[in-house]
Amino acid sequence: MAGETTITIIGNLTADPELRTIGSGATVASFTIASTPRTYNRNSGQWEDGQALFMRCSAWRDMANHVAQSLTKGMRVIAQGRLQQRSYQAQDGSNRTVLEMQVDEIGPSLRYATAQVTRQSSGSGFAGNRGGFAGNAGNTGNGGFAGNGSYQGGAGYSGGYTGGASAAPAIQQAPAAPAADPWGTSGSSQSGSSFGSFGSSDDFGGDSEEPEF
Repeated sequence: MAGETTITIIGNLTADPELRTIGSGATVASFTIASTPRTYNRNSGQWEDGQALFMRCSAWRDMANHVAQSLTKGMRVIAQGRLQQRSYQAQDGSNRTVLEMQVDEIGPSLRYATAQVTRQSSGSGFAGNRGGFAGNAGNTGNGGFAGNGSYQGGAGYSGGYTGGASAAPAIQQAPAAPAADPWGTSGSSQSGSSFGSFGSSDDFGGDSEEPEF
């Protein structure tokens, strides 16, 4: 939709996503991402954390289920979505306005950790298994992706690739057919991961057709 404000945020989940069903029957996952800037202090020779930004987020329908099954507290994620402003009346009678992000895309950051992705045949995207996002303690090491990814579903292809040393060409009377090019590779690397702990966000209000935060 034209005129909407789209942003990308990178940070850590402050708590496990909350999955609920609203009056219309749609499912929504609500969670908060804490994004903390870091600056280098030349005097101390160390990196220092700045003021954290806490962004309240919501994911809907199939994505809501995928988020609830894949993401947990402390995970570093990359999310993109649309900023929305909402006004509500608090329990004390005061009127309040909040900014929220309706998530269009979200996934784990692979800078300090690894993840294994599983395609959901009944949905339109990918979702990782809970526990598939892992990393060793510490912020040292090269970031990267490790693990065996797999693709399931989709008609029209059957076959595979077998790696190994190539054998010496045999003497033939007729020209040999060209060999098929290998199409699949796999790689792995190790990386470290550390997540900070964050507090929970304030309570948010809303009507019966929107998730209450």
